[in-house]
Amino acid sequence: MMKPLYRPEGVEERWQRTWEEEGLYDADPDPARPTFVDAHPPPNVTGELHMGHALQLALGDAVVRMKRMQGFNVLFQPGYDHAGISTQNAVEKHLAREGKTRQDLGRAAFEERVWEWLHEYGKTIMTQFRRMGASLDYRRERFTMDDAYVRAVMHAFVHLYRKGWIYQANRIINWCPHHQTSLSDLELLHEEADDALTTIRYPFADGSGGIAIATARPATIPADVAVAVHPEDERYRALVGREVVVPFIEKLVPVIADERVERQFGTGALKVTPGHDPTDFEIGRAHELPEPMAIRADGRMSDLAPGLEGLTQKEAEGRIVEWCRERGLLVEREAYRHSVALCERCGSRIEPLISLQWWCAMDELKKPALEALRERRVRFHPESQHRFAIDSLESAPDWCISRQLWWGHQLPVWECPDGHFTVEESEPAACAECGSAELTRSSDVLDTWFSSALWPFATLGWPDETDDLRAFYPGGLQTTAREIIRLWENRMIFMGLELLGEIPFTDVIIHSTVLAPDGRRMSKSLGTGIDPLDVIADHGADATRYGLLKMSSTQDVRFSYGAVEEGRKLANKLWNVSRLVLANAGSSTPSERPEHTEERWIFGRLQVAQDDLEAAIARFDFSEATNILYHVTFDDFCDWYAELVKPRLSAGQVDAQATALAALERLLKLLHPVMPHVTEEIWSQLPARQTRLIVAPWPERDSRRRSDYNLLDGLQLAVRVWRRTSALPPPVTSADEHLFRIMTEGRRPDGAVGLEAELERLRKEVARCEGMLANERFVRSAPADVVEGEREKLARYRRELDALLG
Repeated sequence: MMKPLYRPEGVEERWQRTWEEEGLYDADPDPARPTFVDAHPPPNVTGELHMGHALQLALGDAVVRMKRMQGFNVLFQPGYDHAGISTQNAVEKHLAREGKTRQDLGRAAFEERVWEWLHEYGKTIMTQFRRMGASLDYRRERFTMDDAYVRAVMHAFVHLYRKGWIYQANRIINWCPHHQTSLSDLELLHEEADDALTTIRYPFADGSGGIAIATARPATIPADVAVAVHPEDERYRALVGREVVVPFIEKLVPVIADERVERQFGTGALKVTPGHDPTDFEIGRAHELPEPMAIRADGRMSDLAPGLEGLTQKEAEGRIVEWCRERGLLVEREAYRHSVALCERCGSRIEPLISLQWWCAMDELKKPALEALRERRVRFHPESQHRFAIDSLESAPDWCISRQLWWGHQLPVWECPDGHFTVEESEPAACAECGSAELTRSSDVLDTWFSSALWPFATLGWPDETDDLRAFYPGGLQTTAREIIRLWENRMIFMGLELLGEIPFTDVIIHSTVLAPDGRRMSKSLGTGIDPLDVIADHGADATRYGLLKMSSTQDVRFSYGAVEEGRKLANKLWNVSRLVLANAGSSTPSERPEHTEERWIFGRLQVAQDDLEAAIARFDFSEATNILYHVTFDDFCDWYAELVKPRLSAGQVDAQATALAALERLLKLLHPVMPHVTEEIWSQLPARQTRLIVAPWPERDSRRRSDYNLLDGLQLAVRVWRRTSALPPPVTSADEHLFRIMTEGRRPDGAVGLEAELERLRKEVARCEGMLANERFVRSAPADVVEGEREKLARYRRELDALLG
């Protein structure tokens, strides 16, 4: 017997355990069934569920649950990435509380400590994924540091190296002085900082004057190797070829011309410091300039200039500026606000430094991926993100794949005393070039994203030809955030094509960014974060999933408790109407015997809703999917069908009971992908159940029923007019007269107004809708569902107006 009120507490956790224990999430190779794969993005092994994860799971799980019911052999792949810098940072903070550093432990002991820390604190997020109701095959949990996965990473590295696409080179990189490692552009934060813009005069070597240069980094002056001006800048064109004296170190450097100089910045003349600025580095390489560095790896000053070694940059800047002031070379210092790059993990200012790193050449590797994107064999949704994926891959520079960390995949590169490299998947016995047995392995590890790029196939046993790989590669779907299109999605595409010759998936959903209710980004530090587990505790997982999907209509959305509350109310409404049907079902079992008007009508409505729902999910319009489910449940099933069929249920009419059970069964199936727990709980109360709802067959389509969609239009119009005006209703068919009485007998009109007042209201609504739809800007710019909603309102208002006018 169903309880009077639906409370998700306990129910959701029970079904989550039941589904998993009964193996209903499991995916095993089955050649007889079509497959569908969502290789879910592996979260940070040290991370916790945030709102982006929750939305990602709601989207992906809605799709895979529908596919599972449609008969697909579904693999929803769980797992973690090792999050090199993030995990190392967390463990180092833990060590710091003991008064230790990783250097105190040594590399091997530090790695052991990381594993210990992960066993105690890591991998909690998968429990939180379960709390969302995510139907991942948790048996298949993978970790990018598992032995089999490490082997796949080594195999991929060796393959690319032997093709000549992995190489070592000195280039300027983003350097974190705290973590002492290189970082990609995509691992940085950019924040506004208040500094000083210092203008200093560089004297000409012949003593005939000088050239003023503005810089925000006077501490790098000792590494200046030239002064550059734009070749078309009339102010400086005559100075090209002359020499100037670099202040403080008093070294002669040339004045050169280069088109990369920004004439609008400062004085229009640029001090060229290749070792500490990406643009200067490019200029230096183009002009074959030397590349000294004034700043060390720890962010302090090097021994390049006497008297500065070991100082902080701020201290060095003070000494250099004072030296220039004493000699009359300081022109001015002014406040300067500008964007600076920070390490996203520790917040340290990034130092552009020239460093010997390992790189992956992109020119050839990215070509097949670009072709797949242009031919739309892989499609990003929405379209704007597909264009961005192509643009970002076209402009992708060579990839710096080495990191100076201790946690991660150590490069399979060994070096002999003569400087020869030997690259093998496992430790070689001797140098491949000279035969020396004295080999030292590179201490660098790979960028975490290198291993993540292998996720769709390394999780399936690659490089071995496994049954899983044959069955589940290539996959179907990816769901992710737009900020990792370049970091991860594009890289999975080119790695899959290079290593297996096939795209890894066909569709990528770039989901909304969920902002705080006030429009700011969600952040614990800002106090704007919302923990999805708190939302689940207050409203339930089904309501949270529904609300997130309803919010996902654009690329930036404000979190709405109202949308979640709507989901909670929908679950309660569904529970109550199910109690009505089951309490009056007698000994009947579900059987579709729609003979009466309201029965044919509800099956017509359910069929159209099913068609519309399938179309919405096929185009990944999850907000529209929730609208479809809301209206077919609240409006059609509960407010009309249940009310109309109630007298026949109460009278014990067997056909009505069987048909109502069958209609409820269909409704539960449509709702299950979005609201799995409440639907499974109700399903378990239905008579003659032979399977769980999660694996029950998706409703068979019957296109003939679509013609019954409008069977109650006349009745609904009559009832609406009566409720609004208490006037005589428009005529209804004789077949609908008893239905009209069911909807009106014993009830009072809802604040009935006079006939003239209602006519006036309807005329105003018609005029308003006509005005909006005549506005080309509104029709062109508003979401398609909003425009269609206005068209539907206009049609309804016109029908009601016509009915009142006879």
